[in-house]
Amino acid sequence: MKESRKRLVGRVISNKMQKTAVVRVERRVRHRRYGKVLTRVKKYKAHDEANECQVGDLVRIVESRPLSREKRWVVEATLESATPAEVPEASA
Repeated sequence: MKESRKRLVGRVISNKMQKTAVVRVERRVRHRRYGKVLTRVKKYKAHDEANECQVGDLVRIVESRPLSREKRWVVEATLESATPAEVPEASA
């Protein structure tokens, strides 16, 4: 049987909500006329049941049924954990 759910890889940019992580996914596209490679960015809200994602983690998210008004993705795996040097400090 074919697995038809989409999977994306991105960085966690926020984990301030309960059981939710905001994941920033980058994709590279070539301009149709000029051929320049452009970076397109989209943010997805993903369900994180165990609240284990930290800001800066590289994660894989998988498409799922709607869990709330904006959540349609679930964190499947953490591919790379953020080191303390990578995490931006909150300047007050």
